[in-house]
Amino acid sequence: MTTLFVILIIVVSAVLGLIVLVQNPKGGGLAGNVAGFSNQLMGVKQTTDVLEKGTWIFGGLIALLCLLSVFFISNTTTANASGPGVDPTKVTVPVQQQPQPGTNLQPTPTPAPVPPAK
Repeated sequence: MTTLFVILIIVVSAVLGLIVLVQNPKGGGLAGNVAGFSNQLMGVKQTTDVLEKGTWIFGGLIALLCLLSVFFISNTTTANASGPGVDPTKVTVPVQQQPQPGTNLQPTPTPAPVPPAK
């Protein structure tokens, strides 16, 4: 399900990027001269209206897909994971084992001498 949402968001983002690139902030842009005959087919004013509506629709679609993906993407974590979103009650921590008597290779510290009482 995660893959589906990622693919949909990427496709919608690519289409939105193309729509935004076709527009010109001053109203001309590529919308005014697509193949040289946009004036005969739709008129420049209608073309910019369609591109503006498409921008709002695809922008809203991206927002909706992002919000809906939260409900459908599973929240599973691994036992060794750490960071935000990790349930600390489910994370296992390795326990240090006490060495067996006689297997300690380091010398035992000698206690400091006790000063005589006065």
